[in-house]
Amino acid sequence: MSAERRDELARRLAAVRERIAAACAAAGRDPASVEMLAVTKTVPAEDVAVLLDLGLTAFAENRVQEAGAKVEAVAGLRPDAHPRWHFVGSLQRNKARAVVRWADRVESVDSVRLADALDAAVRRDQETGGRTDRLPVLVQFSVDGDPQRGGVPRDGLGPLAEHVASCAGLQLAGMMAVAPLGADPDVAFGAIAAAAARLRAEFPQATVLSAGMSGDLEVAIRHGSGVVRVGTALVGDRPLTSR
Repeated sequence: MSAERRDELARRLAAVRERIAAACAAAGRDPASVEMLAVTKTVPAEDVAVLLDLGLTAFAENRVQEAGAKVEAVAGLRPDAHPRWHFVGSLQRNKARAVVRWADRVESVDSVRLADALDAAVRRDQETGGRTDRLPVLVQFSVDGDPQRGGVPRDGLGPLAEHVASCAGLQLAGMMAVAPLGADPDVAFGAIAAAAARLRAEFPQATVLSAGMSGDLEVAIRHGSGVVRVGTALVGDRPLTSR
């Protein structure tokens, strides 16, 4: 890796950390209450290794084949590091088994069928000497009910969470959401926060709220998000690729 790229990543990370700190100060929150999840899809393992060196520990991928190879490559580059890998975005049920081999959390469970596929994959992996723990998952909430973006509407959130909580191989950790493009950010994140509060009231173990990205993390933090998923602001513009 070039020194220029290393310096660029360091500058970008410092800038994002400053944004998070400022947003927390404005909201009267402790910066330690907000975790940065680095979205590293399409960037090389070398970038992840540098971000590990700079103090990041949590990384997100959304393409199963790319992620599996990257997890192995990063382990080779930084064998003493212990990154946590999250899967975000749409996940096909037939790829559940591949994901559970490396994922520390799946952030985009939006159907009973996907939950069942992940549950079966986890239990199979446990039986063959792979995973020893349950897989933490977040149920995905849809603010506007648009099926193209994934997620379940408000009235489907509780039943899905109840099903996830009943799966022996899964751990219901909380909720994730994406604010719809073009929506009023405060309205969207207000709806997300309200949905998360209702979920926690029914399922006290569902404490995680993952919402907010590079362009709207300040609003997300103002409305209580505990995880912000940062890609472009951290690693720069990336080429669009098919899954």
